[in-house]
Amino acid sequence: MSRRKFIKKASLGAFSSIIGSEIIFGSNMPIGYKPLALQEIDPFEMFDKNPEMTVLNSKPWNIEAKAHLLDDRVTPNKNMFIRNNGRIPEKININNWTLTIDGESVKKSKTYTLPQLKSKFKHYTYQLTLECGGNGRSEYNPPAKGNQWTIGAVSCANWTGVRLKDVLDDAGIKEDAVYIGYHAMDSHLSGDPKKEPISRGAPMYKALQEETLLAFAMNGEDIPLAHGFPVRLVAGGWPASVSGKWINRISIRNKEHDGTKMTGTAYRVPCKPVAPGEKVKDEDMCIIESMPVKSLLTYPKTGAMISEGKKLNIRGHAWAGELKVSKMEYSIDFGSTWKVCELEQPVNRLAWQHFNASIFFPKKGYYEVWAKATDSRGVAQPMLVPGWNPKGYLNNACHRIAIKVI
Repeated sequence: MSRRKFIKKASLGAFSSIIGSEIIFGSNMPIGYKPLALQEIDPFEMFDKNPEMTVLNSKPWNIEAKAHLLDDRVTPNKNMFIRNNGRIPEKININNWTLTIDGESVKKSKTYTLPQLKSKFKHYTYQLTLECGGNGRSEYNPPAKGNQWTIGAVSCANWTGVRLKDVLDDAGIKEDAVYIGYHAMDSHLSGDPKKEPISRGAPMYKALQEETLLAFAMNGEDIPLAHGFPVRLVAGGWPASVSGKWINRISIRNKEHDGTKMTGTAYRVPCKPVAPGEKVKDEDMCIIESMPVKSLLTYPKTGAMISEGKKLNIRGHAWAGELKVSKMEYSIDFGSTWKVCELEQPVNRLAWQHFNASIFFPKKGYYEVWAKATDSRGVAQPMLVPGWNPKGYLNNACHRIAIKVI
């Protein structure tokens, strides 16, 4: 869906700039502004979202946060991105909801009600980082098709549920099991009941990790409808598409799952580096698994102004898929030199880590604060957009904000 851009006149006159896709120094989308196509429906009210969030698409709904809206240590619903492939299910009756475990490699197909899931299996709560594989797509050149996410398709909430491995073990896993695939209650945009909008999965080792949950609560409350009520799969550290919403069936497969959005170029990148714009054969594309190291500056908001001689306190989050972040740095001279930030340990595996630093600027003028994370294997974020791929996945370039010292 095309989106008309409306920019207020900059309060600082001609001194305005754009960094990445964030408008700074007084030029911001007005709070509550909606494109013409959305004026009949208020998605912010419908989904209980912060009106500063950006709607990328309404068919299906896709909404992202801005960096400063992700400042909370645990992401609240109001600031959490929405990524959909189909229509959100309507009129869900939890009294009739069931989850079926089936597939070629299940010992015995079993079906559970929600009360049975909650009573039969032990509950666990983890903070888990979920990031859309296409987060940052808007920066690729040549442009990649798809929602033009900037930096806000990431979150880290508290998820409560039962371990998927406990449920799969209860049904029984055959020795030839290699993958799981999920099926859900959302419907295809075409309205064709025979088509699934998305049916992805993960290898058995990911499905059987302790942190992979069948979640029924988010931040201590029932999961909001837009995020998968009544039950969703949550597999932190991998593309959020693996964490299927509104699920009602999980298949244990004896082969790589071949559901919708599992083949072709969907959630895949070239197995070897390619030139920008180069065509890549389907067989030369590899499935995205663990997400790359990345970080986000959440305070202050880009465009902040401070007085000369005062220090600026910055903070944000960093994550590295299945790995930990081992070092966090910042630069105020476009990457010429770097200084270390204070970095906290994750609350649990697959949770993002918080960082902070106090910065002194040598004199008045315009600055950019760049953030760079390094993972536990010594791999750091690139300062520029990484290697091109046809769908614009895995952009983990350094995030930066603009600061003016006056």
